[in-house]
Amino acid sequence: MVFYGGNELIGFLLKATVIVLFSGIVAIPFVDKRIKSLVSIFLVLVIALLTGFLAVCCLISGSYEYVVYGGSIFGDIAFRIDGLTAWFILIINFTALTGVIYGMGYLKSSNAAPQLMTAHWISYLLFHASMLAVTIVQHSVIFLISWEVMSLSSLFLVIFEHTNPKVLKAGINYLVQMHLSVILLTVAFIWAYFKTGSFDFKTLGFFFGINTNIWLFLLFFAGFGFKAGFLGLHTWLPHAHPATPSHVSGVMSGVIVKMGIYGIFRIISFLKADYIVLGEIVITLSLLTGIFGIMNAAVHRDFKKMLAYCTIENIGIIGIGTGLGLIGLGKEQNMLIFFGFGGALLHVLNHSLFKSLLFFSAGSVYKQTHTRDMDKLGGLIKTMPKTAALFLFGALAIGGLPPFNGFISEFLIYSGILEGFNSAGIALITLMILTFAGLSIIGGISILAFTKTFSTIFLGSPRLEHDKLPGEVPAIMLLPQYLIALVMIGIAFLPGFVMGLLGEVINPLAGSKTVFDAHVLLAYTGVMKQISFASVLFLAVTGFTLLLRWYFVRGTVDTISSTWGCGYSAPAPRMQYTGKSFSKSFGKLMNFMLIEKKGYSEIERIDTFPDDRRYRSFYLDILEKGIIEPAVLWLTRFINFFKFIQNGKIQVYVLYGIIFILAVFIGTVLNLWH
Repeated sequence: MVFYGGNELIGFLLKATVIVLFSGIVAIPFVDKRIKSLVSIFLVLVIALLTGFLAVCCLISGSYEYVVYGGSIFGDIAFRIDGLTAWFILIINFTALTGVIYGMGYLKSSNAAPQLMTAHWISYLLFHASMLAVTIVQHSVIFLISWEVMSLSSLFLVIFEHTNPKVLKAGINYLVQMHLSVILLTVAFIWAYFKTGSFDFKTLGFFFGINTNIWLFLLFFAGFGFKAGFLGLHTWLPHAHPATPSHVSGVMSGVIVKMGIYGIFRIISFLKADYIVLGEIVITLSLLTGIFGIMNAAVHRDFKKMLAYCTIENIGIIGIGTGLGLIGLGKEQNMLIFFGFGGALLHVLNHSLFKSLLFFSAGSVYKQTHTRDMDKLGGLIKTMPKTAALFLFGALAIGGLPPFNGFISEFLIYSGILEGFNSAGIALITLMILTFAGLSIIGGISILAFTKTFSTIFLGSPRLEHDKLPGEVPAIMLLPQYLIALVMIGIAFLPGFVMGLLGEVINPLAGSKTVFDAHVLLAYTGVMKQISFASVLFLAVTGFTLLLRWYFVRGTVDTISSTWGCGYSAPAPRMQYTGKSFSKSFGKLMNFMLIEKKGYSEIERIDTFPDDRRYRSFYLDILEKGIIEPAVLWLTRFINFFKFIQNGKIQVYVLYGIIFILAVFIGTVLNLWH
């Protein structure tokens, strides 16, 4: 159904959303600092309800389109909501809402000036609204404007603690890479415009119908890949997340990287050919991305940086599903399309949930301990039991273990790989074998990474004494985490309902109404339910055993004593396993990819009474260290050759103006300008 003008449902709701947004931007500066966050929660909630209602209507009754005439320059500006857009709208709204609620508690004790808090919450509103605009707008110029607003507003959120030089450096790094993304997307849209003469996304289908699909798709993929964080385009993530307030980290990792995934899916919906070769490229890059991300996550001890690399890993998993769906389109295998695209899109939702949950839990730890170094922590399960349980819940889910929601999406992707074995050709079968093995390796290393993180932070004894014993965070910071956990449980135990929704979302990607084999889907859903039931039964038996133990020992007096210390009579907290020691063997095994730098001053022979020394080690990103930093260094050296132009002398600047005027005059006299 197509509506023109501003008097229909979609037009009314979109206008109402814009009015709420700008009303909030005007109102926030004038309200008291203590209630700015409350006003922001209300505004985000209203925007989420307005746009969420549109998304639900779309999933129930079909696509919507609203067209506004933008004058002779822009032409018709189309706002479209189909199943794909609706899926991302719901994800954006839920994550933004939980993030703003958590942020209220996280920033409650902040000493930031009222002006900074005003800028922060206005940026958050713009960030939320611009992400929604990116999914709804299908006019290339307006899309790029929305994309730029999204990048700039998120930049201001990243540099909240702008007085810290490391935060500013991370923000500049993020800004540069996001503008590389904009450049690539602009070039891609201009290329399509000169071939089609229109800014409307629909004409991309016309372009792909008469031209080779590979090159324009790869250009779009690179532009969107910067935002998503694929291998080689990922280096902003490990710097931005540690520098960012945790409620923003949760939203950025949960949603903003998915805007890159949305863009890739939107372009896929217009493809007409070259599906198989593009699928092979996407799977190969995604597999490398997943392995690279989780390998780095396993060795880092800054828990926010570890979670950032884990985001890269999950982008690789989503990319694998996307590539499988592309191959399914090329082979015209409907079940492969469903398992590939469905698994990827469901993992987009799942990752937005458990990664925001993990970042919020990690933010609670940082809030109470003021450190991100897990080697300085330990034993927090005793003083922060709710945060520990929520982090463990998210860790089990992100590891793909049943009966949690991560298992459902990864099961679909594994099923897609197995379905891909039905494809003819030794090359594709080999790729499927390697993908299955690689995805298994990713899962195994993920368990290592989160076992290390949880045990080092929450188990054992505190490794350092804190000025104040860390306690549990306020209820306002726990509430959004409980909401996230509740939705995760719903997905885990209602896979049939979720897979039904996925069918409506995937149909636009196939270009027509795709018919999936209901009996096959029912069989796979039954397998997932059986595995989940067996896992729940195991957990129930374990819980019942612990309950029995409590019942029989409830009358006894608890005594606490030290464990056996291997004959050593003076154990100390420093003797516990650290995050470094936990992953040391893995780091050595993978030292060809994981570059470890050590800082230690050797004891000289003349040092009869040497001073105390500290040993420190940290890991470097091999791509950043080996490729990006040398490239930036050479670029800087080249630019330095032209420093003489900007020398600070006013006389020289006046001379530049005179030379320019003379050049224009001479060119005009000689008729050189046309």
